[in-house]
Amino acid sequence: MKRAFDILVAIASLAVLWPVLLAIGLAVRLDSPGRALHWSRRVGQNNRIFRMPKFRTMRTDTPDVATHLLTEPDRWITPLGRFLRRTSLDELPQLWSVLIGDMSLVGPRPALYNQDDLVALRTQAGVAALRPGVTGWAQINGRDELPIPEKVRLDREYMDRMSLAFDLRILAGTARAAFSGRGVSH
Repeated sequence: MKRAFDILVAIASLAVLWPVLLAIGLAVRLDSPGRALHWSRRVGQNNRIFRMPKFRTMRTDTPDVATHLLTEPDRWITPLGRFLRRTSLDELPQLWSVLIGDMSLVGPRPALYNQDDLVALRTQAGVAALRPGVTGWAQINGRDELPIPEKVRLDREYMDRMSLAFDLRILAGTARAAFSGRGVSH
């Protein structure tokens, strides 16, 4: 049922939001040189690497590491990128990943391919068995502010409580967090 819900919502969202996606893509291209989409190597279900699309929020010469590991992260973020990150609009292309089955609407956020500490803790906790999500329980409980062990604890709690009702609660909480910009450090 979770997969059917993901497909239905992804198709409906893409059908309604395609003008917004097109406008954001054009704005990204006008804001800074480079492609509108950044395809990030991420760790998916059962630690399989996949390519996840996001609207590009950083300069094209940015090192490929988690933002919090960059020296002076603010110097790498584009002017439009700050807004896209604060509102989570940069995540909208991930609806494609949901549609093709690499991601779910709700689940643990996919780690970067080089976040070995996060991948190891999720594997140990059994969370690697889950399909990663566009949003998750950890995202509405702190987002960028959470230390890795706390993210994994919340990911495991999600795994233990997983249900359609819980997913709907997380999606509602995500909408509130996105509109407020709460929990985004860069």
